[in-house]
Order: sequence, then C-alpha cells, then structure tokens
Amino acid sequence: MLIHLIRHGETDWNAIRRIQGQQESRLTERGRNQARELARHLRTHDISRVYCSTSHRTRQTADLLFHHATVEISYHDQLREINLGPWEGSFYDDLAHQDPEQFHNFWHEPQRFSLDGAENFRQLQDRGMAALREVCCLPGHDQVAIVSHGAILKSILCHVENRPLDRLWDPPKLHNCAHSIVDVDTAGNGRIVLYAGEDYTAATALSAAGHCGDDENGSGAGPSA
Repeated sequence: MLIHLIRHGETDWNAIRRIQGQQESRLTERGRNQARELARHLRTHDISRVYCSTSHRTRQTADLLFHHATVEISYHDQLREINLGPWEGSFYDDLAHQDPEQFHNFWHEPQRFSLDGAENFRQLQDRGMAALREVCCLPGHDQVAIVSHGAILKSILCHVENRPLDRLWDPPKLHNCAHSIVDVDTAGNGRIVLYAGEDYTAATALSAAGHCGDDENGSGAGPSA
C-alpha cells in the first residue's frame, strides 16, 4: 500500500506567524493555489480513499485536492495537529520571550518539550502512528491519502525513519502542501519513497550533512502547521 501524507495549504495564521495547534483557521489564496497545484500532480496517482483531519484548514485542502475525483473522504479527530493548549492563538515572537525554555525545547530538544495543558511529542507520535496503523488495515486499497498537519506528519515520518524524537525537526521541512509517500509492505513495514515532494534519498542528504532544527519563525512545519 502507498500512503500519501499531505500537509494542508498556507493559512491566514501561518501568514502572520500565529500558533494554531488545534485552533481553527482558513486557507489563504496562496494556500488554495498550493492545493490546486498539488491536485494536478495527484491525478497521476490512483488514490481510492482519503483520511482527513477534522480541522477546517485540512478539510479545505482535501476538497481542493480531490474535487476532481470520486473518492471517499472521511474525517478523523485523531489526525488533528498537536494540542498546544495555552500556546494556541499566541504569536511566535511573543512566546519566544514569554516562555523561552519551552520555546527552545519545542524547536531544538523536542523530546524535552513539556507544557501544562498540551501534548508532548511522544503523545503526538503515538496518536499519529495509531492513525497510520488504522489506515494500513484497510482492505482493498492500494493507495490512500492522509491530509493532516506539519507536526503530526513529521512525527509519523520520524517513526518510519526510526529516528529518535530529538531529531524530529531534521530536514527536509514539510512546507505547506508538502507531499510525502510511505510504501507499506504486507508485513506492515514502512519505507519512505517521497519526502516533501522529493525522492527520499535526495531529500535526506541534507540530514547527512548535520542536524538542522527548524528556524523558530513559523515558516516550517511546527505548531502553526
């Protein structure tokens, strides 16, 4: 089975560097165009079913991606973004000053990130992998898609790569509407063949050059995902 992992398009909160988490936002015109462009590429794949986060931004993205196809789209809370509790709705620059320790941990030591009222990355990864395993159990589907968010998709890909959580933010970044593909064999073993639109071997060459965390400015796949 080929599982297509797709991040939503740019939102109004992405554009102003405001943390979304599980709060709601809407696609910008740029985000809608990103989805339309990816939709043209996805037509070359025989995707028969779509699993989508219940967030408005992912619903919008899925509608644009698959409006041309007669595929079933189902919506799942399990695929929502990391719950960041008291951080949600805040701006990146403000949090960098208000909570510098956890802000640093989020981006550079994610295995240490801990915030009252929020998920940690282990909880996020467990939730994401549970959703992936559910998809893998689908009978009669050779290609399915998951439309979700940056941090949870990064956590899934991190697990498939067998990377420790402290390397969660290693490149490549999951830009808005990033498209990755995991090939899952009959034994349930996953292998990444496409990562953020690039051949996996080429895309991960950046990581081989050394660790590079995200840039803390909201442009990568993080809490504003």
